[in-house]
Amino acid sequence: MSPVPMFNLWEVDSSVVAEAIWFDFMLPNGIFIQMEVFRENTISEIKMKLWKEAAMYPLYFLLEEIDAYMFECVNQTAGRQELEDESQRLCDIRLFLPVLRLVIRNSNKAEKLDAKISLLIGKGLHEFAGMKDPEVQEFRNKMRTLSEEKMRALLNLSWMEWLMQTYPPELEPAVPENYQDKLYGGNIVVAVHFDSCMDVFSFQVSPEMKPIALNELALRKSMTIHGRENEEAYPKNYVLQVSGKHEYVFGNHGLIHFKYIRRCVMSRTLPRLTLVDHTNIKKMFEQEKSAIEVATNRKISNVPLPLPPKKRSASQITKSAWDFNSPFKITLVRGTALNADENVKVLVKAGLFHGTELLCKSVESMEVSGKLEHTWNEALEFEIIVGDLPRMTRLCFAVYTVMDKMKKQKSTKTQVPPKGQTIRKAGKVQYPIAWVNTMVFDFKGQLKTGTLILHGWSTLPDELEEMLNPLGTVQTNPYTENAPALHIQFESYSKFSIFYPAFDKILEKAAEIARSSDSVSMSLQALLQIWSKLPPRDALELLDFNYPDLYVRKYAVDCLTHMSDEELSQYLLQLVQVLRYEPYLDCALSRFLLQRAQANRRIGHFLFWHLRSEMHISSVATQFGLILEAYCRGNVAHMKVLHKQVEALNKLKTLNSLIKMNDKSSSKIKETMQMCLKQATYTDALSELQSPLNPNVILSELNTEKCKCMDSKMKPLWIVYNNKVFGGDPVGIIFKNGDDLRQDMLALQLLRLMDHLWKEAGLDLRMLPYGCLASGDRTGFIEVVTAAETIANIQLTISSVAATAAFNKDALLNWLREHNSGDELERAIEEFTLSCAGYCVATYVLGIGDRHSDNIMVRKNGQLFHIDFGHILGNFKSKFGIKRERVPFILTYDFIHVIQQGKTGNTEKFGRFRQYCEQAYLILRKNGNLFITLFALMLTSGLPELTSVKDIQYLKDSLALGRSDEEALKQFRQKFDEALRESWTTKVNWMAHTMKKQRS
Repeated sequence: MSPVPMFNLWEVDSSVVAEAIWFDFMLPNGIFIQMEVFRENTISEIKMKLWKEAAMYPLYFLLEEIDAYMFECVNQTAGRQELEDESQRLCDIRLFLPVLRLVIRNSNKAEKLDAKISLLIGKGLHEFAGMKDPEVQEFRNKMRTLSEEKMRALLNLSWMEWLMQTYPPELEPAVPENYQDKLYGGNIVVAVHFDSCMDVFSFQVSPEMKPIALNELALRKSMTIHGRENEEAYPKNYVLQVSGKHEYVFGNHGLIHFKYIRRCVMSRTLPRLTLVDHTNIKKMFEQEKSAIEVATNRKISNVPLPLPPKKRSASQITKSAWDFNSPFKITLVRGTALNADENVKVLVKAGLFHGTELLCKSVESMEVSGKLEHTWNEALEFEIIVGDLPRMTRLCFAVYTVMDKMKKQKSTKTQVPPKGQTIRKAGKVQYPIAWVNTMVFDFKGQLKTGTLILHGWSTLPDELEEMLNPLGTVQTNPYTENAPALHIQFESYSKFSIFYPAFDKILEKAAEIARSSDSVSMSLQALLQIWSKLPPRDALELLDFNYPDLYVRKYAVDCLTHMSDEELSQYLLQLVQVLRYEPYLDCALSRFLLQRAQANRRIGHFLFWHLRSEMHISSVATQFGLILEAYCRGNVAHMKVLHKQVEALNKLKTLNSLIKMNDKSSSKIKETMQMCLKQATYTDALSELQSPLNPNVILSELNTEKCKCMDSKMKPLWIVYNNKVFGGDPVGIIFKNGDDLRQDMLALQLLRLMDHLWKEAGLDLRMLPYGCLASGDRTGFIEVVTAAETIANIQLTISSVAATAAFNKDALLNWLREHNSGDELERAIEEFTLSCAGYCVATYVLGIGDRHSDNIMVRKNGQLFHIDFGHILGNFKSKFGIKRERVPFILTYDFIHVIQQGKTGNTEKFGRFRQYCEQAYLILRKNGNLFITLFALMLTSGLPELTSVKDIQYLKDSLALGRSDEEALKQFRQKFDEALRESWTTKVNWMAHTMKKQRS
């Protein structure tokens, strides 16, 4: 593991530390120089200053010309980094210590790439090399070869193929039924700009017009205006770009099928496109090609393969595991650092699992006591023969302390877990203190032999299977110094290596059994060969922990290959978490994700961030780090974009930490924040980058005057960028440091999925699942939705007194009237009605709690949406044991007042709203198993309110799974009536929330 940095120059600000710092410089002539430098100095300036200083020291004549050298440092991943770019400032380099060494310029491109990858993923690649793990090294070698082959293939792409891979068009699944009334005489109005001149033309075109036809229309118009109508137009040499974004409209789809166009049509805004000459796209491609050529030109030493030996040695002769009928057994040798008092007895439980299925009765060791270590030297034999062990068998251990039931332990060493984790028998209580798992067969399928040291984990899950943790990782704890450890020895059943039979042997065995038996039974692996492929959504369930078989999981991944990129993006969050269930590095799922990420940069972007955000979790750091390395090697050009985002992330963390350290008034904090953002070191890092929330969005120029620090405890940063598009709204992001955004990210993903399913069924409920991305340990980004206010703020505009504001039913409708008039008001009320229906159903089904008036917002166009999803699956807030939220979802009379257009007797509008809700609910019910699967795949992600299968029961109940549609609809109608009937309690809660907010 990387050591903790001793020097945090990079993570402090000039306002709290001195501008000048003493650095140590080591020269290649053996001279050591101490010199004062400034944080804002560039590397080039420091180098020139050092050169002048070195001239006054002995042995200066041994140095070559200054340009022959560059600086080398140790960075905060504990890896060596060459500072080849001498234009960067000292404060922009993540140094481990204030030490720089002058070295001869290195021409080894491979080493430079390794250093860049280490910085990008937050883990030094030297750590992987230092593991000396055959599985790690084999995976790295395979992935390196595949990545380089992929990059070489990129060099042969056309500019259009490259564009398709780098910036693929974003499409909507289906056209909603109600889009026709948003058109102008059945047409779409589109504005087309030319990137080569100031020309802007507007066209009324058919919604189903192809982009290439719009290209030709725009070119003909331009040529006519400029008197060149007789010239040939080449529409294929152009592509339409969404103005101000890295988003393109091209391909064989009608305009209405593109997300951007659809969004503009539904919100009645003018789509602005720019016609870009293909030569500009080619320039972008050529820049990336040069980076690829540098990375792929490394020298590969082709070592000749050794000649096969004349006689096979014993180590090369293998045996099949099926040939052994001996009981499986191991020897428990001893335990170290078990965190138990020397007077307390300790025992070890062991079990063999295939998924969550216990293969035979678990076994227990003797109870022993010890001081520094506990010694057993005891054979543990299981009631299953070696030949019956499945390929993916897990050997699970749990360490327990044993105490008398009445005796109270005074020792502070043994931490007593909750009562649900204990075993009581024979007047004694057993408390689990550690667990660890390992595979019985290694990554090559060989039965493990010899001694193994398993460094365990002290963090225990809420539920244990047979008092063991088969869902836990098979990776041992990398913090070996203080981790509890079990020393075990696998039995040696033969002098030859024992392997699980290969797939062809399994099929041969299945055929042999079928021939010798009258029954039609077949092995699962044989059945997989004749099964047709499942729909991708159904195949997701086979990636659950309950399906550990290697070939079943490969079959599931094969089914996923038929997913479109849009659909894969929808489930990417779960697929990354499912990697935790994979016991081996080289598996079908990791290869599939890498392949699709390398073929679509948008998928690659989110795969990178989903993996990198969990690199601080030691149980997955190696696995996720290796996949990140493989992705970077296959996407060298994308690394530059990602590096810019990581640099911005680190700057925002620095700024947030600085603000937290200074206990000042809000105005002083804003002043400090804006002063920092105006410094070149921040401005450069935070400008001209692709948004981590959406790589299509360009965060160009900081608007420091509008940036601010929010009032909540963790001091989130509100960062605003000017929009490059003329008249466009500013682009805002919120950076959070100290809050876990993973649950919000899951909730928003499921809202996005609901929106997708409703649209597939022809129902557009105007959902607004804004962007949210966890970027690291309790850090992340949230998209700012423009032109929106919270319900609380809207109510307070009518009355500043909380008690009256919360109960004013006219406030919301009057606010909408302020921003809309005539037909616009009618459209705003329709937007409100549709979105309110969508969020009523969604929040009920997902059990989203803490729905106060600051967690519900409305846009000026009438679109309602919810924010802040800290409580899901029915985990509603309570005080003194009394639930504060008594309604299944939020439906207050001021909402009804808007839906009924301010007319109390407008039952037609209310009836239509209710119909939307019921229709949306039934659509979700049809896809109930999909939602159950997605939650099940997240069980080991560590979300606080999703830790066991019991947590998913709420979802089964809310969707009334197992009941008929009539019964389910009856239940939903009861909940709907309850929400309306008890809405006064919501108002009371909102009043209390507003009063508390005003007091603070």
